[in-house]
Amino acid sequence: MEKGTLIEFRLHGDRRLAVIERPEGKKNWVVTDAKGQSHTLHPRQFSYTVTGPHYRSADIDAFLSETESYLDPSSLEVAWELLVEDGEAVAPSDLAELLFSEQSPAPCYAAYCLLTEDKIYFKQKGEKYEPRSATQVAELKHQIEREQQRTQQRQDFYNRIETALAGTMVDWQESDRPWLMALEKLATLGDEATNKAAAHEVLSALGRTKTQASAFQLLVDLQLWSPHENLFLKKHQAPIQFPAGVSEMAATCLRSPMADPDPQRLDLTHLKVSTIDDESTREIDDGLSVEFLESGRQRIWVHIADPTRWITIGDTIDLEARRRATTIYLPTGMIPMFPPELATGPMSLIQGKVCHALSFGVILDETGAIADYEIHPSLIKPTYRLTYDDADEILQLGVQAEPELTALYQWSKQREVWRMAQGAVSIRLPEASIKVNNDDIDITVLEDSLSRQMVAEMMILTGEVAGHYGKTHDLVLPFRGQPQPELPPEEELMVLPAGPVRDSAIRRCMSRSEMGITPLRHAGLGLDTYTQATSPIRRYTDLLCHFQIKAHLRGEAAPFSPEQLQELVQVVSNTAYEAVLIERQTNRYWGVEFLRRHEGEIWQALMLRWLREHENLGLVLLEELGLEMVVRLQRAVSLGDRIDLKVTHANPRQDIIQFTEVTAVPASEVD
Repeated sequence: MEKGTLIEFRLHGDRRLAVIERPEGKKNWVVTDAKGQSHTLHPRQFSYTVTGPHYRSADIDAFLSETESYLDPSSLEVAWELLVEDGEAVAPSDLAELLFSEQSPAPCYAAYCLLTEDKIYFKQKGEKYEPRSATQVAELKHQIEREQQRTQQRQDFYNRIETALAGTMVDWQESDRPWLMALEKLATLGDEATNKAAAHEVLSALGRTKTQASAFQLLVDLQLWSPHENLFLKKHQAPIQFPAGVSEMAATCLRSPMADPDPQRLDLTHLKVSTIDDESTREIDDGLSVEFLESGRQRIWVHIADPTRWITIGDTIDLEARRRATTIYLPTGMIPMFPPELATGPMSLIQGKVCHALSFGVILDETGAIADYEIHPSLIKPTYRLTYDDADEILQLGVQAEPELTALYQWSKQREVWRMAQGAVSIRLPEASIKVNNDDIDITVLEDSLSRQMVAEMMILTGEVAGHYGKTHDLVLPFRGQPQPELPPEEELMVLPAGPVRDSAIRRCMSRSEMGITPLRHAGLGLDTYTQATSPIRRYTDLLCHFQIKAHLRGEAAPFSPEQLQELVQVVSNTAYEAVLIERQTNRYWGVEFLRRHEGEIWQALMLRWLREHENLGLVLLEELGLEMVVRLQRAVSLGDRIDLKVTHANPRQDIIQFTEVTAVPASEVD
């Protein structure tokens, strides 16, 4: 190296030319750049040495200006086309000769700059640069084009975000989905979300914090989500919309129904049939009748909707129902297991229409035990579409023209007495019904009315009959059972106030029900064998029960082997359990939101039980709403005491609610 040699080095990644001034120590050199700034460099830091005359730092700008006239990137493609066939590597000086027909310092440096900046045509091989193959060049061009397209898409996406945040509706593009999906995952799953980097990039670009709450708020601000978006549905990935293929098959089913697999149905259209449901119910899957026999006895008929009339095992609709496992009931509406046009149409038991059913005829003895039963695919014609309030009124007034309902109620009471004698456990805690319509929240307490008790007993009776049928005929069914609970001693229970407090103590001792393919005792119901068969439009395990029983009634082999049914029951039960979690979490959310909106109100609460008495942490029942809440009290209270509470803080999204006890003001202190 000599004084005046022009070299290139990199400073923070940028090219910088400088002139060598003097050595520094044994190995380093002091150089001066165009701005007169000195730098101490090791020769390893020199990226290029300009051959030719000696330079001064004042010459650098002129040299760069001369070089600039040669820096045409398109000329590199011309050189590559000339060199690619032979594949021979070239030095910058060779390229300068080829492109500019000279090898003076400026053209050589320009050739070097072109080669080192190039990402397409040449790759470095030692001191020289080798032309890439035509295939490699084509692929690199494609990659660069795709990256440019992604960059443009990213910019367009941010432009649409700004437009949406300004309050103008936008048409989101398919290319926006990866970023929007990343935001949705972060908003739903928080730290558990995958691909958080894309969501964080968007939030950072908008100057927002990279948090779950921030992602949620952005989606709300973009009007893609509502402020009350159901994250529980998204977290569990519950299907909401039906795939196009399912909807198309449902339409075909309505236009051209398949042949009835049970053409010899028992005609029960002469019976008076009452369907009893909540007013909002649209999937009507059970109806009740009483047949007065010449012998003076009465045959109870429970008619269950027969969706197997309209589908076959393994078809598109059946597989979708299997995937969903159950209808999900939420305060904002239901997510059906079957397409609604079928579930609320031909599958339902509709007043005044001839409907297909699976009918269970039962004769009880004087104690309420099953004396005889029969099961038939049937045709019925529902007479009355009653609400529970309608049925309660008929029962309370003892309407003479409706002896069937009176008879059904009397038998239901006898059945309850019989089940209690068999060890059944009765728990009747208030249940809240939460409905949300146009963001208005309505909470009512479902009364344990006469008609609700009657319908519940008839459904339990049907489950016992179906279980007996399966057990008698060695038919594998999705049997349901419950282990025997270890209840507190009678003397302990009797000390507790009767009603919700005592029922709450019993409930905490109950185990979760179990499901298997062999008969199980259901201790809670007091039955030796039981299966659910009364809601095949809403529960897939009930539908499995219908498929198995109906095939046996036709004299055919059961469509599902024990191994197949066991596997199906396991999968469907897991999905149904997730649906139960979604329902509970969503009801909890709207319950807390309702209380948040009524922070100034005072609620009377019944002390049910202590969770951690030493911390004054207990479970209370807000009696007016039927909601159970955890409360930390500031004093000791007794189980069954009523206390007045007021909400001090509530955040449904974080599932936080705090209460304070309101102390009554003595009458003497009131003005």
